[in-house]
Amino acid sequence: MSVPLLKIGAVLSTMAMVTNWMSQTLPSLVGLNGTTVSRGGTSERIAIYPSPEEGWQIYSSAQDADGKCICTVVAPAQNMCNRDPRSRQLRQLMEKVQNITQSMELLDLRTNRDLQYVRNTESLMKAVDVKLKTASDNPRSLNPKSLQELKDKVTQLLPLLPVLEQYKTDARQISRVREEVRNLSLVLMAIQEEMGAYDYEELRHRVLLLETRLHSCMQKLGCGKLTGVSNPITIRASGSRFGSWMTDTMIPSSDNRVWSMDGYFKGRRVLEYRTLNDFMKGQNFVQHLLPHPWAGTGHVVYNGSLYYNKYQSNIIIKYHFRSRSVLVQRSLSGAGYNNTFPYSWGGSSDIDLMADENGLWAVYTTIPNAGNIVISRLEPQSLEVLQTWDTGFPKRSAGESFMICSTLYVTNSHLAGAKIYFAYYTNSSSYEYTDIPFHNQYSHISMMDYNPRERVLYTWNNGHQVLYNVTLFQVIKTAGD
Repeated sequence: MSVPLLKIGAVLSTMAMVTNWMSQTLPSLVGLNGTTVSRGGTSERIAIYPSPEEGWQIYSSAQDADGKCICTVVAPAQNMCNRDPRSRQLRQLMEKVQNITQSMELLDLRTNRDLQYVRNTESLMKAVDVKLKTASDNPRSLNPKSLQELKDKVTQLLPLLPVLEQYKTDARQISRVREEVRNLSLVLMAIQEEMGAYDYEELRHRVLLLETRLHSCMQKLGCGKLTGVSNPITIRASGSRFGSWMTDTMIPSSDNRVWSMDGYFKGRRVLEYRTLNDFMKGQNFVQHLLPHPWAGTGHVVYNGSLYYNKYQSNIIIKYHFRSRSVLVQRSLSGAGYNNTFPYSWGGSSDIDLMADENGLWAVYTTIPNAGNIVISRLEPQSLEVLQTWDTGFPKRSAGESFMICSTLYVTNSHLAGAKIYFAYYTNSSSYEYTDIPFHNQYSHISMMDYNPRERVLYTWNNGHQVLYNVTLFQVIKTAGD
């Protein structure tokens, strides 16, 4: 018996964001309102918040051929976890502790200062006490000279009165601090009782397992048709107006290196950052000096190597990062270069290299194709052209383009108001005009590439490095189809 197709929309966030958020929000994974999701005949309770701005959100689910549940999860933005009420409460407690600490330090300074003053006047007070006793026992012994001396010593003791007043004020302050500490202890006890005595090492282990399962789920979702692009996520503002940045499209998820290439022609310097967080801070990087300069911004890192267009040529170079050497270079026959057939923004963007779920691609055009975009699938080791498609879309009318699941998506501009306007499906050699808007926040995109490993769009937008999450329309076949 045939079972109908289950069609779902899948929205995927970067694993880097997932990792960062989860590492900061361990307590929030426990003791929150949740929902129950079936998985392989069993049920598992996971934390879900009411909206993507506040936390995790399940967008869709379906069953695979084995009857297991496949779910799509959206992770919150990195700065959203502080909206958790418990996080706010803990932050307020931290502020109270800081205020109490400052008050105690101030009291300690004043007490030490005043105590030293009292110690300095101790001998003077004893001398006054002796003279007063003598005068009391024998009033006639208090002659005018002795009386004046006694008056002088008492005058010296007068500054002690404000010190004693300060002591009374500090005593009241200590009483208030004691009350604050008592209230703080009650609140902390309530939080501990609410959260329970959790083993945080165990929680951390569970978070790592969840991250692994999420990544595995992302890989199993397979290909789909692009139906939406999220709001932009600005990672960093660095470099010139033009450039490119990327992560490897097919290395293991444990490798989070980021590469940055500033400028669009004659550049040779590639910066390799250890993690996305290091890239955001501009720290912990090494420099690669390419043996040949690049042209344009259409570079891609694929399986440990950088593929780029050699300056003033239609030659594609494969540069291996670990060995710091060129493994292969090959001319892309007939491809225009040196601003013969660039995108609408220019910048020697004649040859655009990219990767998706199905391999390595080159997007360019030739004179016989009259300036229309040509797509070629490349063999990654030899750079030989395996197959070529003529899209019929004029490259100079395109702002940028990228491949998702063997489909080329083209934007109609690199400026504000741009949208994804055209799609060419290599699987069927057909095309359609689309209307997928996205927010071009900084109004000048000079690089836009899809990363199939993270399922996000990387863009270089007027000196800003920006990410977009994508929505893919999924078609999942169940058993019997």
